[in-house]
Amino acid sequence: MSKIKSHSGAAKRFKRTANGFKHKQSHTSHILTKKSTKRKRHLRAMKSIAQSDKALIVRMLPYI
Repeated sequence: MSKIKSHSGAAKRFKRTANGFKHKQSHTSHILTKKSTKRKRHLRAMKSIAQSDKALIVRMLPYI
């Protein structure tokens, strides 16, 4: 039986942690002049995915 391929887009966006997956937040790449320093600072951190999305991510990344 052949192995299942990982979804290459998901593999670039999500990393596994002990309790699930983490991802980078959006709205950090352009039009930064109108965003406050506090808002940009808080967007810097990685966030964990919602529990409701975990099954979908696990399906796209079977071996990660």
